[in-house]
Amino acid sequence: MTSAPPSPVSTPSLAFFSSLCWTLLALACVIAWDASSFDMPVARWFGSSQGFALQSNWFMVHIAHEGARMLAWVIVLGLTLCIWWPVGLMRRLPYSRRVQLVVSILVSLVVMALMKRFSATSCPWDLADFGGVGHYVSHWAWGTHDGGGGHCFPAGHASAGFGFISGYFVLRHHQPRAARIWLLAALVAGFALGWAQQMRGAHFMSHTLWTAWLCWTSAWLCDLVATAHIGRRQHAGTGWQQAEI
Repeated sequence: MTSAPPSPVSTPSLAFFSSLCWTLLALACVIAWDASSFDMPVARWFGSSQGFALQSNWFMVHIAHEGARMLAWVIVLGLTLCIWWPVGLMRRLPYSRRVQLVVSILVSLVVMALMKRFSATSCPWDLADFGGVGHYVSHWAWGTHDGGGGHCFPAGHASAGFGFISGYFVLRHHQPRAARIWLLAALVAGFALGWAQQMRGAHFMSHTLWTAWLCWTSAWLCDLVATAHIGRRQHAGTGWQQAEI
């Protein structure tokens, strides 16, 4: 196994405040979308009182949904194996960062799963406006049931793309250009998967936007913890070496 160079002790100030600014800016944009009440108008692009024409479409169900989800798990499995047997870009990352990459992805997915588990928000196809039985209630009205099936917020399927945002935070310590490309790919994948589900009536646009923000924030927080841990280990190692001398 080819060993990667040790992770540098970062100077966190600039990176921290840059990430904080982007996080707050993205949060403001997501909240602005919520305040606009555009969710229902966008949903009506694809659905009517008769339901959503693409809800059971073969491509949307078997390729854009089930196939994409399976592919995401295959990639996660491959990245997990790369912790011990790195190939390609992963060989340029130290062991600790490869662990961080996989753990951060899983943390994002767990956050999505837990939020969906306790969410009372229903999917568009469950609402009376689109042939269902529920009535639209904002996901901000926590605990208020809309009469539908619930458990639809945020957009779990979009996290199959957005969950890989963690790769950006991992790679930027060693491969900044690759990190930006990785981030772009994760965002494109996440929005594509989220949009496909919106076309089926499975989610509102706000669900997708919140998923993107939550995955970004989860990955950033994981990076802060991992970087601090790596810095302490390197500092302890330096102190031990100096004591030996």
